[in-house]
Amino acid sequence: MRGLKNAALVSGIAVIAAMTSRAQATTIYWADLTSDTSSSVSGTITSPSGSVGVTYSGGYAFDQLNNTGTNYWSPTGYTEGLVNAPSTSDIVAFSAAGTGTLTFSHPVTNVYVAFNSWNGAQVTFSSPFTIVSQGCGYWGCGSFVPNADSTGFTGNGETVGVLEFAGVISSLTITDTTSEYWHGATVGVADVSAVPLPAALPMFGAALAGVTALGAKRRRASVTL
Repeated sequence: MRGLKNAALVSGIAVIAAMTSRAQATTIYWADLTSDTSSSVSGTITSPSGSVGVTYSGGYAFDQLNNTGTNYWSPTGYTEGLVNAPSTSDIVAFSAAGTGTLTFSHPVTNVYVAFNSWNGAQVTFSSPFTIVSQGCGYWGCGSFVPNADSTGFTGNGETVGVLEFAGVISSLTITDTTSEYWHGATVGVADVSAVPLPAALPMFGAALAGVTALGAKRRRASVTL
């Protein structure tokens, strides 16, 4: 009987752990890259709540558009079950040091950048990030080593992983100081809609003023009675 109880307890813990893991997973809507020039790559990010345009401006070695070419985002062990992998083979690849900028057609909430094969690459960003996941991918395994203020990292091995830039973001500048054969990236968001803080503050102030006025009215009514 005790053995059955222990087995049931272990089974229950496993179910709870699996449910917790799924609850923590974040759905990312990744860019569908559709066009390019010699110094830019553009596309659209679409989610159930709408869509947003995204453009990378800067130097790059090559790209893959419209879900064509090798899918370097598979296998997906590097996501650690915390996020979904990029849904297409779209990628922008770099081979020389330089600076580029990701620009969104309107502010978005929580930007995610997936990296592939950043072997020894050193990179910095205009905003701090958190490491969501890292591990093994198409070319092998690797890891990120962030700098002190989490605005940059150095890749060790065949670095594959996902970074999160939290908050409302309109653009993100990337400075790559490494030259190698190639290393690639793509971008996604958790929510394509966002209300910038300055626009939200007046609404909060108006709501607070309404609550204050209502409280004063109730106090006057109490005194009259």
